Amino acid sequence: MTKKMGTEYNPLYFLAALGNGGMVVAFFMYPMFMLKHPGFPVATYSHVFKALTAGGAAFSALMGLAVLGILYFAFNHFKTLFWNLRQYSLFKKTGAFTTLKNSNAEVTLMAIPLTLAMSINVLFTLGAVFVPNLWNVVEYLFPFSILAFMAVGAYSLKIYLEYFNRIITKGDFDFLNNNSLSQLLAIFSFAMISVGFAGPAAMTHNLTTSAIAMFFSIMFGSITLVLAVIKLVIGFKSIFKHSIAKEAGPTLWIVIPIITVLGIAFVRIVSGISHNFFHHEPSPVIMFVALSSFVSIQILFGLIGYRVLKNDGYFREYIHGDKKSAVSYALICPGVASFVMGMFFIHWGLVKTNILPIFSPIYFLMLLPLVYIQIITIRTNYKLNKKML
Repeated sequence: MTKKMGTEYNPLYFLAALGNGGMVVAFFMYPMFMLKHPGFPVATYSHVFKALTAGGAAFSALMGLAVLGILYFAFNHFKTLFWNLRQYSLFKKTGAFTTLKNSNAEVTLMAIPLTLAMSINVLFTLGAVFVPNLWNVVEYLFPFSILAFMAVGAYSLKIYLEYFNRIITKGDFDFLNNNSLSQLLAIFSFAMISVGFAGPAAMTHNLTTSAIAMFFSIMFGSITLVLAVIKLVIGFKSIFKHSIAKEAGPTLWIVIPIITVLGIAFVRIVSGISHNFFHHEPSPVIMFVALSSFVSIQILFGLIGYRVLKNDGYFREYIHGDKKSAVSYALICPGVASFVMGMFFIHWGLVKTNILPIFSPIYFLMLLPLVYIQIITIRTNYKLNKKML
């Protein structure tokens, strides 16, 4: 990796770490949904170890691949995260940082809390899969998880309120160069924090812990929805008037990961309410309807973004060609998010409603496009890392 980028550094390079972290979660979806874990909200070390040693050859191989994927991308996540933190500390001492702080691009700083929130999720995944008997003490860990997300949430609000205060008091928001959905990066950050809080809200059996985590999850989820409406309107207004900025084309897909993390937050909050307040399982029908809506929105933005990026020659020039842009890393999160939301839709929306029998031929047929998306995303991530870093 480049040791010192100086003024060429861009906070959007944090998305390289974010994408690797998202891939950790994506590989965790295999044991999460394919292994039975009664009495546990997620698959843990004991479930994974049993599948690796006592399952059939093909199934053990699949779980082994998932475990290797988790390890590989977790390593890459933290390696790229620490590289970014070092580069960012050097970048802050340059005049380019001052210029960034006085432009629309100040919003790119929101990639930092976004990635830090993902890091907490990665640590949770690693603990669940590789630490024996972790769930015996997990109730003591949930408060620390909440505190960690509080710290990241406070940091994200500090960055965004400074930015929002500047453009409101000075009125210097550049609408001409806002012809993309790059402003939604902040919304993505708040949504990631919301889903982070939703984890302990759903998994803990302590009502107080659940209520505190649920409040903050709903708080950041509400912030996400309000700001999303504002930023979508002004973003598309500039796009319709000035056309999409070619280099920022991948931002058309940023809605996809936002929908995924909000969708998972919804599933977790409903689960937490059902288990801790009403003491029953959440309604499968509600999950089916909600997840169908989320997937439908993702399909819409997926098709729009693909058509624009292909017709604009973005893939040819920025992925397969010689052009370089940190914005290209924004392509990784939608791929990861599509896979994760697809897994939630199949298992929460179809399997749990008894619409689709798990491990049936149709089940595996439905997994094929998701696996294809995952493979394409991994390949794109590899190409970008080779070219950019």
